Amino acid sequence: MALTLFWSKKEQSKGSISPRWGYFALGAFLILAGLVVLGDVVAATVVSTILLGLCAILAGVVEIGHSVWTKGWGGLIWHIILGCLYMAGGIALVTAPAAGSLIVTYVLGFVLVASGIVRVFIGLRALTNAGGVLLLSGVFGILAGFLILAQWPSGELSVIGLFLGLDLAFHGAGWLALALAATSRP
Repeated sequence: MALTLFWSKKEQSKGSISPRWGYFALGAFLILAGLVVLGDVVAATVVSTILLGLCAILAGVVEIGHSVWTKGWGGLIWHIILGCLYMAGGIALVTAPAAGSLIVTYVLGFVLVASGIVRVFIGLRALTNAGGVLLLSGVFGILAGFLILAQWPSGELSVIGLFLGLDLAFHGAGWLALALAATSRP
């Protein structure tokens, strides 16, 4: 299959590259990234926890800096306390990522159950307007959340990496499908 299939003759004559090529490249990259993550889900979980910790530390620094910079807004002490809490949580995740992933995974289980319940409720209310997909998504979310909570803390070091790897791979597959669908149109 020649690469010229990814853009129309009109686009070829202009010498520009179609966005469809970008869809294809993004899809392939995301699938590859997902496979790399799935190759070592424990390492991916630890790295994700460390990155989450670094983001929390940065958020804490920005919160404290913002509170000092905008003293006139009021609540200076509360903003500084909030920034310190972000930083403390971030430092805890960075210095003990395995223990941090336990907590993150536990919270993820509850979030999946809660968001699943909301999606089921919305799906039932919109059942006649293609709400069935949302309903099914909610059921899967509830099941995934309960599976995480039921296995906690035994399988926690692989859960985040597994979910991340699967999400990346399926996200990439979606972009590839979009690219391939765009090439089949005249």
